[in-house]
Amino acid sequence: MKMNELMIYQVFPLRALTDGQPSHGILEMIDWIQHIKKLGMNAVYFSPVFSSSDHGYDTKDYQKIDERLGTNEDFKKMCDAMHEEGIQVILDGVFNHVGREFFAFEDVKEKKWDSPYKDWFYINFDGNSCYDDGFWYEGWEGHFELVKLNLDNEQVRNYLLESVGIWIDKLGIDGLRLDVAYMLNRNFMKVLVDFVHSKKPEFLMIGEMLHGDYTQLVNPELLDSVTNYECYKGLYSSFNTHNMHEIGYSLNRQFGPEEWTLYKGLPLYNFVDNHDVERIASQLEDKEHLPLIYAMEFAMPGVPGVYYGSEWGMEGKKEQGSDDSLRPRIHKEDLVENELTNYIAQLAKVRAGSPALKYGDYLQLAIAPDVLVFQRRTNEDRIIFAMNCGDGEFTAHFDAQAGCGIDLITGDSVDFGGGLTIQGKTAMIIRTEEVSLP
Repeated sequence: MKMNELMIYQVFPLRALTDGQPSHGILEMIDWIQHIKKLGMNAVYFSPVFSSSDHGYDTKDYQKIDERLGTNEDFKKMCDAMHEEGIQVILDGVFNHVGREFFAFEDVKEKKWDSPYKDWFYINFDGNSCYDDGFWYEGWEGHFELVKLNLDNEQVRNYLLESVGIWIDKLGIDGLRLDVAYMLNRNFMKVLVDFVHSKKPEFLMIGEMLHGDYTQLVNPELLDSVTNYECYKGLYSSFNTHNMHEIGYSLNRQFGPEEWTLYKGLPLYNFVDNHDVERIASQLEDKEHLPLIYAMEFAMPGVPGVYYGSEWGMEGKKEQGSDDSLRPRIHKEDLVENELTNYIAQLAKVRAGSPALKYGDYLQLAIAPDVLVFQRRTNEDRIIFAMNCGDGEFTAHFDAQAGCGIDLITGDSVDFGGGLTIQGKTAMIIRTEEVSLP
C-alpha cells in the first residue's frame, strides 16, 4: 500500500495492552480490529514491542517480543489477523540507543575493556558514569538509561539488520517508524532502507522529525515520510488562539503552489496528538473544536494519524514530566464508539474515496481568524475544505469554479452563489459538481 493511501492508528502497547506483568497482551489487539475498521483506519503503528526494561525505547533484545506482551508467536498471530482485515502493521524501529540491560552492554559492564562488544558503544574507560560503571559512555540527549549505539560498527549494523529481517520474514510487518530519525546515523539509515526494500519493495519507512528540513530524510534515497510536527503545533494553536493564519502559513509554506514550496507532493505523517504530547482533548480550550481539528487533519495534504483513545475524546496531560497519563491501559470493553468516533469514521470514508484528498495539490482559497478554506485537486477530483471555528456564520468569497457541490461529510447540497456560507463550529468537505480545470 502506498504511503498516501494510509490512515494510521497508533497504539502504545506496553501501556495499552498490559498491566506490567508477563502476559499475552499483544493478542488483545485482535479484539480491537473491528473497532479500528469501523474507524476507517487501514494501518496500525505500534510503539515499541520488543523486550525492554521499561517503556520500550530501552531495548534489551531486538529479536524477542517483550514478555509483558507475549511471544513472537503471539505477535505473528496478531499480525496475521490484521492482514486478513486489510490492515498494515508498522513497528517502532529504535536503533539510536538501547537500554542498560541490552546483552552487549551487560557484557561490557562485566568485562570492561575485555568485552568483545566494547566498540558497539561510545565508551571511555578513563571516565565513569552516573551509575558508577567504571567507564563513561554516551547516552541519548543526557538520558544515560539509554545507551547510544555505534551505528558505524559493522557488527552492530549486522545485528540490527538481522533483527529487522526477522521482523519482516517471521513476524510479517509492513513498515517501520524510525525513532529519533532526526539524529539517527544517516549511513546506517541508507543501509537499512536498502535492506528492507530488497526484502519488500513496498515496505514503508517513516521517520520521527521535530524540526528542520524534512526533505533531508524524505527523498527517493531514504524515507517515505516523517512526522509533521510543524503542522501539529499549528493545528491546536490556531484553534486555541482563533488564528487560522498560523496553520494557514504552515500549509502554504509546506504545500502551496509557489515554486519555493518545500514539501509539495510529500506524504508527511500528520497527527493532532501522540504518545509524547498531551491529548488533543486536553490541549484544545474549546472541546467543540475536536471534530473540526480532525476534519482539517484528514483534509490537509499528508497522511492522517489517530492516537488510541483520542478518537472518543480521551483526555491526558503530562504530570510532573511523566508521560504515563498519555499512555493508559485499555481493555476491550473500554473501546468507545461515540459521536466523535463516528465523525472520524466518516472523515476516513471521505478521504478513502477521494483521489484529491490523498494525492491532490493544495491551494488556499480564503482565510480569516476563525476561517480557513482550501482546495485539494487532481485531474479527476476536486475538493474544497471549509471550516469555521467561530460561533457565528461566516460567508467566504472566492472563485469556486463551480456553481454547486455536495458536502461529503453530511451529504447536503452546497450552493456557491453569493459566496460560501459556513456555519459556526462547522467543517465542510465539498466535492464540486462542476470542475473547471485550466
